[in-house]
Amino acid sequence: MISRTTPSVVRFRSAFSLPGFDGPQPPGEYRVEHDEEALEGASLIAWRRVATFIYLPAISVSGATQQMVPIEPASLEAALEQDQSQ
Repeated sequence: MISRTTPSVVRFRSAFSLPGFDGPQPPGEYRVEHDEEALEGASLIAWRRVATFIYLPAISVSGATQQMVPIEPASLEAALEQDQSQ
């Protein structure tokens, strides 16, 4: 099976929290990765998202440890929309 990882960066202007986080995260830019698999048998190449991860802490925070946390894409989108409306 063919797979790919698509990286992106999201920006939060205020503190935010997502399900499964120990507590709120500070504002900043965060690296996000979407893992996808190619759908077999399709006449055109199509991709199915199988996992999404956010890296903690924010990109601007220097530290020795960084963790990759699995998240639901819908939860991330909702948090970003809420952040933009504030």
